[in-house]
Amino acid sequence: MLVVVANNIPPAVRGRMKLWFIEPRPNIFVSGIKDSVSNTVVNYLFKYCPLSSGLIVFQKINQAPGYKIYTSGSKAFSLVDFSGLQLVLEKSGDLQKSV
Repeated sequence: MLVVVANNIPPAVRGRMKLWFIEPRPNIFVSGIKDSVSNTVVNYLFKYCPLSSGLIVFQKINQAPGYKIYTSGSKAFSLVDFSGLQLVLEKSGDLQKSV
């Protein structure tokens, strides 16, 4: 399985993505393609999508924890490796203490 979330994907890439994926919401793509094909798709995305696309890709793998996350270009989040587990850390504004 492969899940792609983006801010903006070029029209040519978006059209190609629709061959393998469903798009339940704009710029969110989901597919159950095989692992060998998913590696090809991930490489294609990172080759043809500019950094402004803000990609985050979740790929199912057959090793613990069962997924791999790839990112490109977005400043709204960062990846954190916590004991071998990839986690997405959302960056927010200054945290204010409520009293």
